[in-house]
Amino acid sequence: MSIQIQIDSGIHKGEQIRFLVPETIDVLEIVPAGKMITDSDKLSFVYLIDGEDSYGQVHFPQVVWPLMVEVLKSGTDPQVVQGEKSVVLTGFIEELTMLIFNIEGNNNYGEAFSTAVEQAFEEVLQEVK
Repeated sequence: MSIQIQIDSGIHKGEQIRFLVPETIDVLEIVPAGKMITDSDKLSFVYLIDGEDSYGQVHFPQVVWPLMVEVLKSGTDPQVVQGEKSVVLTGFIEELTMLIFNIEGNNNYGEAFSTAVEQAFEEVLQEVK
């Protein structure tokens, strides 16, 4: 069975960024796969997850990219949370960093996606230069 999760918001809890999971998904069934891909048609980063009898994707659309910048600046992998339950998305920072630097100036992802990523993650991209 495939699990699809759309992240539309998140919160700061100290240095930790916590992305809020809809109540229709049991967050404790999420097993981080430590990999991230993109869905350039939907202008979204996609974190891959596994489950006992399933697999899935956690979609991070543009609306939460500012929080993703904060994740990169904090140096701490974020959590997905539901009430008091939470799961750390291991490898999130490493995967996201690799992707944004690969996307920069690379229109193979589509010009709209590349431009959106370059603008949203400009602060992170500039820190390395």
